[in-house]
Amino acid sequence: MPSCVLAYSGGLDTSVILGWLQDEGYDVHAVYVDLGQPCEDREAILKKARDNGAKSARLVDAREELCRDFAFPVLQWQAKYEGIYLLGTSIARPLISKVCLQVAREVGAEAYAHGATGKGNDQCRFQLAAEALEPSVKIIAPWRMQKFRDKFPGRKEMIDYCAAKNIPVKASISKPYSSDENCLHISYEAGDLEDPAVDGVSIIDFGMTVSPQQAPDQLEQVKLGFEAGVPVSINGERKSPLEMVQLMNKIAGRNGVGRIDIVENRFVGMKSRGVYEAPGMTTLYAAHLALEQLTIDRDTIHLRDRLAPEVAEMVYYGFWFVPKMDALMAFMREVQRPVTGEVTVGLYKGNVFIQGRTSPNSLYDAAIASMEAGGSYDQTDAEGFLRIQGLPSRVLGRVRPRRY
Repeated sequence: MPSCVLAYSGGLDTSVILGWLQDEGYDVHAVYVDLGQPCEDREAILKKARDNGAKSARLVDAREELCRDFAFPVLQWQAKYEGIYLLGTSIARPLISKVCLQVAREVGAEAYAHGATGKGNDQCRFQLAAEALEPSVKIIAPWRMQKFRDKFPGRKEMIDYCAAKNIPVKASISKPYSSDENCLHISYEAGDLEDPAVDGVSIIDFGMTVSPQQAPDQLEQVKLGFEAGVPVSINGERKSPLEMVQLMNKIAGRNGVGRIDIVENRFVGMKSRGVYEAPGMTTLYAAHLALEQLTIDRDTIHLRDRLAPEVAEMVYYGFWFVPKMDALMAFMREVQRPVTGEVTVGLYKGNVFIQGRTSPNSLYDAAIASMEAGGSYDQTDAEGFLRIQGLPSRVLGRVRPRRY
């Protein structure tokens, strides 16, 4: 029998797909990639896959790798899709493909299956990553296959299929929204959120953050340490990348930090509405930017600012394992070398305030920047500087006078 690896969550969709792939004649190896999903009985999930006929079922803990090798490099870029979304789901999908393909090589599977739909971004991220890492792999995306959609036109048919095969699933025919969680964030979409006029905050049971109104009435201070642009400590205590994210999720989450509501442009062309919460990463982004302001020169940071939207777009679309991304990441590693120091942030009712920053590599010179008389900056030098800068404007003004 041909064999395939299935990116398996244990939920309704992948449980159905596991059974359907067997009906199609495949031996299925189920892979649960642990990225910090909600507290679940991992062994029960794997047992369910085996009971459902999986040839093998395994869990791969990739949480540390997600933070260290995916989220933190994107943080160094200050990359936000369409200026607001911190890419928590987008970053995770290429890693899932990487892990599944590693298992596929180990077990000798020739195909890789996933449960992403033909309308969303995840199908792009899964497939583009897989084809870059293993060009010969066969991609099985059941939701893009007419025979699968004919058999399962809706959730009712999927639930009935699981019932007939004695596959336990926690699902209902109607849900107000769907959610996806990892250690970086939680995303909420679909259901009632498909109406942009609906107040998403009022219908969502947030999992990482309290509402700003319910947050403490006093500001909470946190000191964050960075080395070469990488978050490494909280209040002087060194942490691993995963520990940094987890602890900041707790601290920022209890202060109501990190909620956004966005209507975004999907890679496939449609607009979609999503609500996200990412308390830890929101705070780390703010602190990292504050330290960069102290340690990176003007022209380099402006170049980064011009390229960051393109990096965010590549991550969002799924172009992670491509030479262009490799080159951009190499550039950023060089840029981040001086970004070492500490930033004190204040967290208060959904807000992040920068309260202080220090660095041994600071480019800030008070003697030059001072508005007081004296100092090492000679203001008369600006006369010649501005005469030279203004030369093109004076020539143009004589040739083509402006009316005002």
